[in-house]
Amino acid sequence: MADRPKILITNDDGIHSEGIEALERAMLQIGEVYVVAPESEMSGASHSLTLARPLRIRQIDETHWTVDGTPTDCVTLALNQILAPFFRPDICVSGINHGANMGDDATYSGTVAGAMESTILGVPGIAFSLASYRSHDFTESSRVALEVTRKALVDGLPDGTLLNINVPKGIPKGIRITKQGFKSARPVISEHIDPRGKAYYWIGEIRDGFRAEGGTDFEAVDEGYVSITPMRSDLTSYDAIAELKSWES
Repeated sequence: MADRPKILITNDDGIHSEGIEALERAMLQIGEVYVVAPESEMSGASHSLTLARPLRIRQIDETHWTVDGTPTDCVTLALNQILAPFFRPDICVSGINHGANMGDDATYSGTVAGAMESTILGVPGIAFSLASYRSHDFTESSRVALEVTRKALVDGLPDGTLLNINVPKGIPKGIRITKQGFKSARPVISEHIDPRGKAYYWIGEIRDGFRAEGGTDFEAVDEGYVSITPMRSDLTSYDAIAELKSWES
């Protein structure tokens, strides 16, 4: 009997989140699962790597570890320290995030960053998010994660490409391959005073909607479909190269 695939799981909501527990249950149906996740919530950590302080790894049991750092730290340590002496995972799945990671928000997302770091280090990565901030029913997003991961393990992913997957609440109508959309939002800064009389701030935003162009992640999820957006760490704006060529000297 062939060895079962080895699956690395991480997230940005922390080791005890409902989403990562649901993802682990799904992945256990198809492979050996190893969880390396932040010890606390790291939402919005983006692709940050901790360089200014040491990191601590805590082993919970034979297949679970926490790191007092970001999702990028977790994947870096998993692939180069924690699991490296024994094997290399076949795939890394990140999530399931509590809330959508679409459009510009993908650049802030620690969930997406976990999959991106894995891809950079040579292990295929997939990020999963439930596009609902109130519902914590991960039934359908777990099913989608199982289906997509199984297909990725069989067919592989394009070189250097990660998948950013957003699942609508309720039962999806199907799956669409999408491009990254653009949201319309404005920042809201809330100022307060702490008990010592010093000011502190909460950063938030008010969303006005999304750009209504065809084929985006926003459009797919808004219409009830699972959005699968292929992404790369290459941030080059290729369309702008020709336009800026005259700047060369």
